[in-house]
Amino acid sequence: MRIVTAARETIRPATAATRVVVLVLHGGAEKSGKPVRRWRLAYLRMVPFCRHIARAGSGSGAELRLVRNRVRGWNAPEEDPVVDARKALRRIHEQRPGIPVVVVGHSMGGRVALTVADDPAVAAVCALSPWTPPEMPVEPITGRDVLIVHGTLDRTTSPHASYHYARRAAPSAAAVTRIEVRGSGHAMLRRAHRWHRMVAWYVLHVIGTATSDPAPWPNRAAPESPRLRARV
Repeated sequence: MRIVTAARETIRPATAATRVVVLVLHGGAEKSGKPVRRWRLAYLRMVPFCRHIARAGSGSGAELRLVRNRVRGWNAPEEDPVVDARKALRRIHEQRPGIPVVVVGHSMGGRVALTVADDPAVAAVCALSPWTPPEMPVEPITGRDVLIVHGTLDRTTSPHASYHYARRAAPSAAAVTRIEVRGSGHAMLRRAHRWHRMVAWYVLHVIGTATSDPAPWPNRAAPESPRLRARV
């Protein structure tokens, strides 16, 4: 029997007038009706990203919302985490009307982020080690700015698959950048600071408050192949 509980949100308000809402989505499993407890590692792994974004963007107006899904699984055809993310987006529309949203998701959460990008509030998506099966549609990211980051040693989700997703998505998106992190696996623990820094810089870049420092990856204006397979 599938256990269904309410999704939960941890909200970290902006320290200045809110300029962007960062919706953070954790990973999970293809099929599972088990509830997501607060000590679940996939959920806890996103906490440092929230802290790093908040610290880097102090005073920049970034509000953080970390969703804890009702259940662990994707559970097609229900797509439970997509339902949770869309509910969170509806709350943002109600509470922060007109404020752009950057969706950051890891693994299954990366797939969710790319799926809900069609919400009118979403300006950009950052998908970390995303689960991108071949049948996954690219239409939701039409007109959005997309950053995909994948570790070269990932054995849980496929860097090869995310590359092919990026190639399919590039003609529709406003921009697609895909970065490979050398020697890093699915949990993003090796070279963790690199992962955290890239995500924080990207969020600030989207709202135009990034520092004058260059992007922490190769030139976004590079030709397609390097831009989708740049390594750091």
